[in-house]
Amino acid sequence: MVSQWDPDKLKQEEATLDALATQPLWRRFRGYAKLTGPGWMQSAMTLGGGSAAASVVAGYGFGYDLLWVQPLAMIAGIIMLAAISNVVLSTGERPYAAMRREVNVPIAFLWGLATLAASIIWHFPQYTLAASAVFDLSQAAGVSEGAERSVKWATGAVVLVISIIMTWNYGSNAAGLRFYEGLMRWVVRLIILAFLIVVVFSAAKGYIDFGAVLTGFTAFRIPEGSTIVILGAFGAAVGINMTFLYPYTLLAKGWGPKHRGLARTDLFMSLFVPYIVTTSLIVIAMAATRSEVMAQGVPLERLTPVEAAGALQTVFGGAGGRIIFDLGLLGFAVTSITTHMVVCGFCACEMFGLEYTVKRYRLFSLIPVIGVLGVALPFPLWMPILASAVCLPMLLIAYVAFFIMNNKRSFLGKLAPRGARRLIWNVLMLGAMAATLVGLSVKFKGGVIDAIRKQFVSATDGGSAPKPPRPA
Repeated sequence: MVSQWDPDKLKQEEATLDALATQPLWRRFRGYAKLTGPGWMQSAMTLGGGSAAASVVAGYGFGYDLLWVQPLAMIAGIIMLAAISNVVLSTGERPYAAMRREVNVPIAFLWGLATLAASIIWHFPQYTLAASAVFDLSQAAGVSEGAERSVKWATGAVVLVISIIMTWNYGSNAAGLRFYEGLMRWVVRLIILAFLIVVVFSAAKGYIDFGAVLTGFTAFRIPEGSTIVILGAFGAAVGINMTFLYPYTLLAKGWGPKHRGLARTDLFMSLFVPYIVTTSLIVIAMAATRSEVMAQGVPLERLTPVEAAGALQTVFGGAGGRIIFDLGLLGFAVTSITTHMVVCGFCACEMFGLEYTVKRYRLFSLIPVIGVLGVALPFPLWMPILASAVCLPMLLIAYVAFFIMNNKRSFLGKLAPRGARRLIWNVLMLGAMAATLVGLSVKFKGGVIDAIRKQFVSATDGGSAPKPPRPA
């Protein structure tokens, strides 16, 4: 979107795709693997502090039983992202302008507003996670508790500088875009490697029950008390800012109608597989060592990813597991921070109706950097409530908007789905939206309604009044 791609190179890429279309499936996948990119950015965004915390809670609280949840939740999200790619690649039109015209101006505006709000608000806990992980690493190296504030602020400064350099590379030129996507690809792979090492060490010490792992993926068990965790996962697999980032990264690559098969394969290879492997490895690591972590006396509702890393030191009999786990968490935070910045660079230009320039993209990419204060300041309780109130309903509305656009023949023309293909796609999209609706309802109740009620009760009785006993 910021710099024009070489038309000759795009034609050559399209010729390669035409040739791959006639190849066997394994050769096609092998050829597609060299052309992937946007899916890795989605992985980088969704593998953040929220995914880490959810995976730690799932493994620590319910063992291997919830391993099946993340794959199904991400399938629902990928179905909708594939529908978004079909709309964008079939038309080549920027989706914000298309949604304004084809659906509704206020809905398009709220979609952009919710994207900015989510990127800014959820920027804070990413810095919190990065600073906490680095401080935990420093403690493993013998740094005293008294240096906590200095270590965290220094971490925030370094991560901010690195993130700005990475983000501005993406908006500089085609070479910068390739550099950024390649970097995201390798960082995500290193994150996977970090948690894989932890699981391999756990297996070598006899902590992992591989039969239980297989059952966790296939038995679809719903342990008592896990319903909210399961439904919440369906509501959180894809965030509102991911629905905005994804189509613009497709356009930034110069992709068009001939790239639709590549885009769907990219979602599978670069988003589904890395996300499922990473979150599953965390769940397995926590499930395998849960008895040892429980011995630390940390209750489930207060267990953080960094505390989980600290507990691994006891399991491994040294700082190795703790350090590797912390490095993986640091990778989670940095990749999410940079993708938040990238999406803000796109989103603000669209909402203000401005033509893309490198300077404007770079300026607007700095919108969420206030989140660096998350390294040391407490996360205000009203911020996640606001984020949930604005972003969760808008995610479903965005899904509905793209569902409408995906079925509009006057918009998509001859590339609109037809016949059995259209029926299958609509059934899949409606199923994904239904699962997301249930998950979002649970998250909205917990993140908004229950949170507001809790704050109201705390404000009116000072939080000290005893609760009346429930009737028998």
